[in-house]
Amino acid sequence: MKLIRFLQDGRARLGAVAGDYVIETEEAMRRFAPSSRRDAHPVISDMADYLAAGEEGRAALHEAVRQASQRTGLDGNGVYPLGMIRPIPPVNPGKIICAGLNYRDHCVEQNIPVPDRLITFAKYPSAVVGPGEPIRWTPEASSQVDYEAELAVVIGRETSRVSEDGALACVAGYLNLNDVSARDVQFVEKQWTRAKSFDTFCPIGPYLVTRQEIADPHNLAVECRLNGKVMQRSNTCELVFRIPFIISFLSQSITLVPGDIISTGTPGGVGVFREPKVFLKPGDVVEVEIEGLGCLRNPVA
Repeated sequence: MKLIRFLQDGRARLGAVAGDYVIETEEAMRRFAPSSRRDAHPVISDMADYLAAGEEGRAALHEAVRQASQRTGLDGNGVYPLGMIRPIPPVNPGKIICAGLNYRDHCVEQNIPVPDRLITFAKYPSAVVGPGEPIRWTPEASSQVDYEAELAVVIGRETSRVSEDGALACVAGYLNLNDVSARDVQFVEKQWTRAKSFDTFCPIGPYLVTRQEIADPHNLAVECRLNGKVMQRSNTCELVFRIPFIISFLSQSITLVPGDIISTGTPGGVGVFREPKVFLKPGDVVEVEIEGLGCLRNPVA
């Protein structure tokens, strides 16, 4: 199921994408949730409710959406044309933890060895923007702003000291993430967090695609386009450290909670390692598209 957050009548709402329509989850549960589950689980009206609902509550929502989507015409209250809604970030994360140098082809383009230990850094949640929102910064802050297409994992349950075998069960779903980076700041300061945490430097979306929809997160095509030109094209099979290892590794020292985002790294093709170098500028449009996750499109202001 593809879940999308959007604004309607001044309020954030959660919807499930069904073809060219969005079915509001709150309305779907009220009308179509199985009666045996309707009283046992609260209505899910936003992503925070979905993440807090647990496996049974989410299953109730999935069934309600399935029933709603089978209705002829998909008309009535709580159903909107997909092209008419205003999407907002699918998740409001408490933490964003990123893997660095985690694609083999990204290491090759830098002529550096593949790391033998997982490298991690943080992006601040205040950097998050949704699909269609502009990426912006001041010229005084940076003159070398770069794109990075990444597969991101959203945690769905409190997770501490989990094994690799149990790690994927802790995932609520997946989404596109653009790890926008101020390269001049990154390389001069010799740290990554501030350079990657400017306001608007973490576009995510357009959907959270639930874990059950992605058969193998380690075999997904990854693409980034700048003004329609393909800049990055790879596959998550190029990951150095796979998702179960990353989750397990992090959870040995950091408790992960529902809504936390783990971004798994970027493939080769970033602007700073091209010749000539390519950096973002006002008027550009950046698109991140990962197989099965939709297209995240953001203008540069």
